[in-house]
Amino acid sequence: MDYCVFQKELELQSRGWIPTFHDISKEVIDVVNASRIRNGTCSIVSHHTTCSVMIQEASHDLDSFDLEYLQHDLLDIMRKMIPDYQIENQYRHPGPVHAQFGRSYGEPGNFTSMNTDGHLRSAFFGRSEVMTIKDGMLDGGEFAHIYFIDWDHVRARRRQVNITIMGTIDEIGDRAWKGGAVINTLRQFSDEEKRKLPEFGI
Repeated sequence: MDYCVFQKELELQSRGWIPTFHDISKEVIDVVNASRIRNGTCSIVSHHTTCSVMIQEASHDLDSFDLEYLQHDLLDIMRKMIPDYQIENQYRHPGPVHAQFGRSYGEPGNFTSMNTDGHLRSAFFGRSEVMTIKDGMLDGGEFAHIYFIDWDHVRARRRQVNITIMGTIDEIGDRAWKGGAVINTLRQFSDEEKRKLPEFGI
């Protein structure tokens, strides 16, 4: 069985005045098709520490911010947990040393380091997702879309998503474990336990 690795990078442009949700489903599927890998895994990874990757249903309806309703619901929850950076020194980060470090790398001002909310949301939410490839198809269920989220809304920026596909061009055959029998993961109480638990009325 031959094992292959296929890598591509997607370039994106975020808006900057509000967190940006990029639907990259079509592009990822195109990369999977180009890889010719029939069975394996596809990892979708943010190149940036203020961005995340999410697999979720598309909610279709758009609000006046050009966000799908489900995306804005998620943003509302994240804002309750990790408020937008609005006031200088709202968070400990960035301190003066970090701001100076950013300027040494050509940042246009200290304001570009005031994206602590983006860093915390990315750390909380995660920067990557892995999906299964079955018979040449990305297995996301019926409704899955792949979103790249740029939480950093300090300024408009170019962003990069790294896609790595690993697997084989060979057929796998039957995947069903134990003939596809439904696995019972519920706890099975012994007769002794049932006698000691009043819930069973024994």
